[in-house]
Amino acid sequence: MSTLRRILVDGGSGAGKTTFARRLCDLWQEDCGQPVQLVSLDFFYPGWHGLEEASRMVVDDVLTADSPGYTPWDWKRSVPLPRVALDPRLPLLVEGCGALTRRSAALADLTIWLDMDADRRRERALSRPDGAGFGPWWEVWAAQEQKHWERNRPWELASLMVEPSTLFRTSPEGLESF
Repeated sequence: MSTLRRILVDGGSGAGKTTFARRLCDLWQEDCGQPVQLVSLDFFYPGWHGLEEASRMVVDDVLTADSPGYTPWDWKRSVPLPRVALDPRLPLLVEGCGALTRRSAALADLTIWLDMDADRRRERALSRPDGAGFGPWWEVWAAQEQKHWERNRPWELASLMVEPSTLFRTSPEGLESF
């Protein structure tokens, strides 16, 4: 993995993108011997209606910008926070629904789609510690995901498709096989 510079991980809400990305990031750092920047779209979706805008930000602010970075979102106050700079010299893993689009796929070395059925994803998302706040927004968010999927068909852009439930039963070392 040390020759990779940019990995994108996408999938529906509750599919396990964040957990998968953290494990992958740890392995990648071990392999390349340097820090790997992990960027979660959860930090910069501009509110509950912001999936499309975050997809644009992945390309324009993170992957192609001369000074890459992103503007975090304060979910409690519904306002943007000060910009976070990224080091263009370090490897980068971006995870979140909307990370994998036709534009972003062309800029990545590895693209991953996490595939899980909708009922299981919803159950997992709403059972998380922050799931109670997500519950009232599930349908709004699901409609945006559907629009993203229809427009980009991210599973077709993925160089690797993963069914994450098998990974969660393994140790991080079990991820080394890919």
